[in-house]
Amino acid sequence: MQVSDGIKDLVAAITASYAEIPGLIKIEAEDQINRDAILSVMDLLRSLVFAGFFSQKPLKAGYIEYHVGELLEDLTFKLQKQIGQALRQRGDVPADVQAEASRITRSFLERIPDLRRVLETDVDAAFDGDPAAFNKDEIILSYPGVYAILVNRAAHELYLLGVPLIPRMMTEHAHGLTGIDIHPGASIGHHFFIDHGTGIVIGETTVIGNHVKIYQGVTLGALSTRGGRLLDGVKRHPTIEDHVTIYSGASILGGSTVIGEGVVIGSNAFITKSIPERTKVSVKNTELQLLSDKKSAEALQEEFWYYTI
Repeated sequence: MQVSDGIKDLVAAITASYAEIPGLIKIEAEDQINRDAILSVMDLLRSLVFAGFFSQKPLKAGYIEYHVGELLEDLTFKLQKQIGQALRQRGDVPADVQAEASRITRSFLERIPDLRRVLETDVDAAFDGDPAAFNKDEIILSYPGVYAILVNRAAHELYLLGVPLIPRMMTEHAHGLTGIDIHPGASIGHHFFIDHGTGIVIGETTVIGNHVKIYQGVTLGALSTRGGRLLDGVKRHPTIEDHVTIYSGASILGGSTVIGEGVVIGSNAFITKSIPERTKVSVKNTELQLLSDKKSAEALQEEFWYYTI
């Protein structure tokens, strides 16, 4: 195949940029993580957690052990290899990477029964909190919040086990699919319900209690990130205690901000200080004005109620 002079010039320019900008190229990298393998791991994990829901063939009672064994074997092989690749990118590379990867993989897989137990509470919370839900099957099969929570809970366990890169790859994939951005470092209690979900952001050091409900567009973020890397390891994100409801568009910022038990936060609230328990927070007296080219303001006033939110 002949290459034109114009293409040769472009090839030379691009390859020269590889030498100039080495941080954006991987050559013969032994520690390269396979993104497709991580996505496969997530699919296998979902099939283990929600057994029979995402199988290509019906799950028969007499073959459950075989089904689980087959999934576990595939999951173990893929996850252990990718964890080994990730460990090689840590500053403190283990002396025996494969042994450490095997240990972490085993520890993670042993947590799957507990992962299923807490996810059951999340599905229950979604069903109890959404009158539009037909049944729990609909929630498992179609609700983006449940998928984002599943991925986050799994990624959080890997995060706690000291696995770099992979947890964030998992949650960012869920972010891309659902619009829900939960950092794997965030700690989340049981009966967690995300309704609608698009635009939700939950930062790394966020702590969320039990029976918390969050609507679309909510941000649980840092008050400021001007410190950059100096803030690594510092609690930058809020604490949300039990039985809190946060409605759409609210922003709660800061590592010292604590939202007390039973608080209800209305839409579009901007909060940077702690809120005591059993408090209702709302934006005060936002007035709607009705204007029309065809009718006078007086006529509109007669036809519509003015109200505040």
